[in-house]
Amino acid sequence: MKFIVSSTYLLKQLQVLGGVISSSNTLPILDNFLFELDENKLTVSASDLETTMSSSLNVESESQGSIAIPARLLLDTLKTFPEQPLTFIIEDNNTIEISSNHGKYALAYASGDEFPKAVALEDPSKTIIKADVLATAISKTIFAAGNDDLRPVMSGVFFQFSTEGLTFVATDAHKLVKYTRSDITANQVAEFIMPKKPLNLLKGILSNDEEVTIEYNESNAKFTFENSELICRLIDGKYPNYEAVIPKENPNKLAIDRTQFLNSVRRVSIFSNKTTHQIRLKIAGSELNISAEDIDYSNKAEERLTCDYQGDDMQIGFNSRFLTEMLNNLTATDVQLEMSMPNRAGILTPIDGLEEGELITMLVMPVMLNA
Repeated sequence: MKFIVSSTYLLKQLQVLGGVISSSNTLPILDNFLFELDENKLTVSASDLETTMSSSLNVESESQGSIAIPARLLLDTLKTFPEQPLTFIIEDNNTIEISSNHGKYALAYASGDEFPKAVALEDPSKTIIKADVLATAISKTIFAAGNDDLRPVMSGVFFQFSTEGLTFVATDAHKLVKYTRSDITANQVAEFIMPKKPLNLLKGILSNDEEVTIEYNESNAKFTFENSELICRLIDGKYPNYEAVIPKENPNKLAIDRTQFLNSVRRVSIFSNKTTHQIRLKIAGSELNISAEDIDYSNKAEERLTCDYQGDDMQIGFNSRFLTEMLNNLTATDVQLEMSMPNRAGILTPIDGLEEGELITMLVMPVMLNA
């Protein structure tokens, strides 16, 4: 088995696949990349048993075979090379030799047969979606997913496909984000919960102009695009009824410049209590007063902003970290915060900057204010 490949081309593909490999694998073989050579086509795979990703590369070769090469060692070596062709040759003593312009390097390899096979999806449903839409949907929602091992369903992003549109939801019970596209539809109704790790991998590698084919059944999902595919196990369980927590009647509406609001919340929150991160919004007329206080250290801050407000005068408390995350994640110039009562969730939506058919709703739970 012998092949020749560009060093930077190989490194670029392997760095993406390296994100799959877990630092604490139960099976030693999973610390390797699987190389499967079929003449000019080299398929490289990485897996942590839950998620398997593979990429196809064009190489110069006339041979076939499959071996597993230590991932960390190979990546560390490739990072040091300038752009040049590298020749990989399998030697008799279970080592693979890499020849560069300047030298030779030998690594021990394992048999490719030991590497776990990726799951084949039986009878999957299929949806095709543009890569930039999927990347946006992931980045707009993933930050709101929880990290609680006791509630695994909330640690992923809920995909809801129907003939009317696509919906992506993430929540950790303190904040919730719902991202909807009515301009893209699926040919049948489907719901599944995607874990964070494969979504973060996808978010980093999807490029704008390609299409992604998503195939899914009860237990697994497969994403195919350009020269790569990613298969992952879905999170098992029923997603909470998120529609029930979104308040429908919100008569108090505050419209404000997003950047100004974000900067103000950031500054004031520096003076808030370090465990609660609580800030107070006091709205009266067209004035928004943002304040925070840390009684233990006698720190306090207050800022006044002008806003466009329709509704009754009110005071409401929020965790500043959640509010900052949400405002940071939006790209709109102006945002609207809708509220009903100080003990009901606030709803943050962008006023402008959305594409046709795109909708974003962010919900943040209030915190009890000290009198």
